[in-house]
Amino acid sequence: MVVAATGVGAGDLVATLIAGSKFGYTLLWAAVIGCLVKISLAEAAGRWHLATGRTMFEGWRSLGSWTTVYFAIYVVIWGFVYGATAMSSSALPIVALFPDGPGLKTWAVITGLVGLVFVWFNHYAVFEKVMTALVGVMFVVVVYVAVRVGPDVPAALAGLVPVLPDGSLLYTLGLIGGVGGTITMAAYGYWVNAKGWTGPGWMKVMRLDNRVAYITTGIFVVAMLIVGAELLHSAQIALNQGDRGLLDLGDVLAARFGAFTAKLFLIGFFAASFSSLIGVWHGVSLLFTDFVRHVRRTRADERGAVAELATGAAEKSLPFRGYLLWLTFPPISLLFLDQPFGLVIAYGVLGAFFMPFLALTLLWLLNSGRTPREWRNGWLSNGMLTSAGLLFVVLCVQQVRELPW
Repeated sequence: MVVAATGVGAGDLVATLIAGSKFGYTLLWAAVIGCLVKISLAEAAGRWHLATGRTMFEGWRSLGSWTTVYFAIYVVIWGFVYGATAMSSSALPIVALFPDGPGLKTWAVITGLVGLVFVWFNHYAVFEKVMTALVGVMFVVVVYVAVRVGPDVPAALAGLVPVLPDGSLLYTLGLIGGVGGTITMAAYGYWVNAKGWTGPGWMKVMRLDNRVAYITTGIFVVAMLIVGAELLHSAQIALNQGDRGLLDLGDVLAARFGAFTAKLFLIGFFAASFSSLIGVWHGVSLLFTDFVRHVRRTRADERGAVAELATGAAEKSLPFRGYLLWLTFPPISLLFLDQPFGLVIAYGVLGAFFMPFLALTLLWLLNSGRTPREWRNGWLSNGMLTSAGLLFVVLCVQQVRELPW
């Protein structure tokens, strides 16, 4: 639930809504395939941690120093820009709910500080409970809105048959690769260890956990496609790109179903955005902590990383808290300034390359002697990871082409 909630942000929900508004139920099959792709990626990350007793970053480091250089640049620039994005996204629904209160920038700073304080003072167990509550809110609200607009069940079933309407290729690839697909997929193995699951004995539990998470994600995606198809497609209503598209949907819901449904939806919007914020504040800080540990210490000392995760020591470490501060305070400057052009380009390029990097390095690690033979990839895992790698390469090229060079 933690990895699913963190990966599904407001922008993902808008992308799904727009796909539904443009093509109705036609691309429902792509959303289902997307969930299968995420299950295979997260399962591979979790299997690496449990089968080898090593962390994801240790695996990357074993592939060569180039992975360390890439990750170092990525985690600094990505965290700087993402911090501002997450705070703004969490503030948008609060401003809509309380229009007479403080402005967007003030609420954005408040949400960032609340996320910082919460993650700083709590271990994984408390973090997981809060994330589960936020997932519950997201789930109830999104499914309620989908039921309220009235799904066309025969059309939805027909949408499970693979079809590509004219002009739908990029939307299809985006649906398969986009929802729930971020750096948090690499954090999954760290959360598995933080939960106290270590060693191959937890493999079946991890796999069940992973499937439940992405089936839940699949329900989110299907529900948002239903809303897009029923509420927007038939009326030819267009939404803004990005997080503000959800504010547009709130206005449509208010006009169609009244203020209560619109406010309930805004609460779900906040749950989706804020769960992503605290999920990144926690999960990516664990990744950064592991990065610092492996850069500073010798190979003989690296075996303690999993133990630090399982005992909660990593969450109280200096690198963890240092990265929390990096995610919170420097990005506040971006809330009051236009984002520097070069920084936006670097963020876009690095972000586009991360998912291909994750898929292809997992394919490499889980087919090599670094993984015990019984836990290496079979034909299904290899097929899914190869397909995911190729998909993300295509999306990477497209995303880089669309940047405002």
